[in-house]
Amino acid sequence: MEQAKKKRTSWKSIIGGDILATGFFHRQAKLIALIMVLVIFYISNRYSVQQQLIRIEELKTELTDVKYNALTRSSELMEQSRQSRIEEYVATQESDLQTATTPPYVIRDN
Repeated sequence: MEQAKKKRTSWKSIIGGDILATGFFHRQAKLIALIMVLVIFYISNRYSVQQQLIRIEELKTELTDVKYNALTRSSELMEQSRQSRIEEYVATQESDLQTATTPPYVIRDN
């Protein structure tokens, strides 16, 4: 009888789905369902992690761009706020402002 069962398990029965009607698959149906759920969970979790890693790389690139942009703006501001540039600007505006000839001093409270 065991030989008859072994003969029944052929490629045709596997491809046709007849093998799923055997007693083994009926007894292990819950385990097979659990394994399938875990496989689906694993695949979805991996996909989610990959999407998050892609987003992290995009944010790192954007952060680098913003840092360089801020550094450029900071250096431009330093250039524009130098005393010689301010003196040039005031001279071109024909203002009565002049550079102080005496150094500033500190007023102290006693």
